[in-house]
Amino acid sequence: MKAKLIATALTLPFALTLAAIPPGERPDDRHASDAFVVDGEEFASQLDFIQAGRRCQTFHPDEETMAALEEEFLQELSLRPHSDFEALFTSPTYVNVYFHVINKGTGLSNGDIPQSMIDAQMDVLNAAYASTGVRFQLISVDRTTNSSWYTTMSPGSSAESQAKSALRKGSADDLNFYSANPGGGLLGWATFPSSYKSAPSKDGVVVLYSSLPGGSAAPYNLGDTGTHEVGHWMGLYHTFQGGCKTGSNAGDYVADTNAERSAAYGCPTGRDTCTGSRFPGKDPIENFMDYTDDSCMTLFTAGQVARMRAQWDAYRAGK
Repeated sequence: MKAKLIATALTLPFALTLAAIPPGERPDDRHASDAFVVDGEEFASQLDFIQAGRRCQTFHPDEETMAALEEEFLQELSLRPHSDFEALFTSPTYVNVYFHVINKGTGLSNGDIPQSMIDAQMDVLNAAYASTGVRFQLISVDRTTNSSWYTTMSPGSSAESQAKSALRKGSADDLNFYSANPGGGLLGWATFPSSYKSAPSKDGVVVLYSSLPGGSAAPYNLGDTGTHEVGHWMGLYHTFQGGCKTGSNAGDYVADTNAERSAAYGCPTGRDTCTGSRFPGKDPIENFMDYTDDSCMTLFTAGQVARMRAQWDAYRAGK
């Protein structure tokens, strides 16, 4: 299992820019015309897969909506008794996990993943979040054979509502983790902490069953689709949110995730899409909240950890 790390603020100088790389060798151009297949679904290229929105379909708010959500978050946080965020996850904080396997029949080919893959997914989550002070503990596993839910679940669909209404357990601080086969190569999606109050039954994370460790959805089969989606569930945006914009309402509201113009894919070492003195440091391609391959993802930053702590306290702790 690859090491999972917490990074401090990234301060590396940007020695490599896109302009310095010969045409055809820029990170986003490499293999751009190669056909890309995810668990039997073929795309013209990996870039096409990313641009089709199949890497993650978690709600992606625009800048105005983000600003409104952030104002609401800060208001909620001001009502909480905690002020020392550094102490929030040091206990550690245990998160109960209810795992829901939705399948269309018995056997792995029908989405009926074995317990060993579930256990491996839990190991990946706990390794990725180890330094945050969060510990995920598996409470139960249930298995539901429903071919409609299995293949037609998508964000906002009637199948999603039906499945979650029937299966979800616990409260705001419990993680409901669903596996299914949404189709079209879709890897997963999640709900944000701020959504719980208005739609508690929809709270949780959904992933493609074959993205779990040992699955067939290479290069997304090491379990970090789960890590990425749980990051949203803990309150994080994508690292590329807002692109190269600056200002108090730009980006992902985390100061130590370097700006990047667009989502990265593969593992484009040296990628630097936001250049100039305002944007020191290369793109955060190793971050769990980018779109790179599982093998490339290794870290959360200290700023992301602090945001997760604050979001937890505002929306999930004791709710």
